[in-house]
Amino acid sequence: MLKKRFTWLLLCAAVLAGGGVLAQDHAALGAAAELRLRIISSQPHKHPAVPAVVWLTPLDGTPVVSFPPRGHYTLLQKNRTFVPHLLVIPVGAAVQFPNEDPFFHNVFSLFDGKRFDLGLYEAGSSKSVTFTREGVSYIFCNIHPEMSSVVLSLTTPLYAVADAADTFELRNIPPGDYTLHFWIEGVQQPVLDSLNRQIHLSARLMDLGAVSIPKIPTENAEHMNKFGKPYDSDTKSPYER
Repeated sequence: MLKKRFTWLLLCAAVLAGGGVLAQDHAALGAAAELRLRIISSQPHKHPAVPAVVWLTPLDGTPVVSFPPRGHYTLLQKNRTFVPHLLVIPVGAAVQFPNEDPFFHNVFSLFDGKRFDLGLYEAGSSKSVTFTREGVSYIFCNIHPEMSSVVLSLTTPLYAVADAADTFELRNIPPGDYTLHFWIEGVQQPVLDSLNRQIHLSARLMDLGAVSIPKIPTENAEHMNKFGKPYDSDTKSPYER
């Protein structure tokens, strides 16, 4: 049991050092598992082409080695756009929201991951939010309805972001039993919960093949402002100068 736990710690440390999904030298660490899968649409001739993340949590309650912040996390506001659109961070990490547009922004989130409202702040300034719980935070600007981004805060470093082919690859996973979780932008939570599954990983590659999404997410879905009301129809904000 002690040897198994020591191997687990070494493997998770390697995952952290490699950024969560990068391959490492397994020889010094002992056997490790790998996982591969991809998402497809259940609608013929449709390609999901949306941001998506998968991650693993152990079934036996063994805590994953801590997932500490690495460097600085930033959601830049530039040209009425958040950059990057998707940011995966450890629980407890702080994210900076610098405004590099020549006008005001008002960043907010009213979702379960982290609820906050940064208020109006001007060009050249920055504000910070610490994400203290696991979950998905959909982030908007109260002035510019076209602006949106997502912060996914996790307790585990065992995650992967979908590539351009909607494929996920996780490497250097300690063998064991896990729950595989999904987040796909635009897909409702009950549907995401139905995609979750329990898997057993041994010291080899497991390819789950294609996982079908029941419905293609709606692009650019409308959202309310921070007061729960529709945005003003005027295209020019009074806060822009």
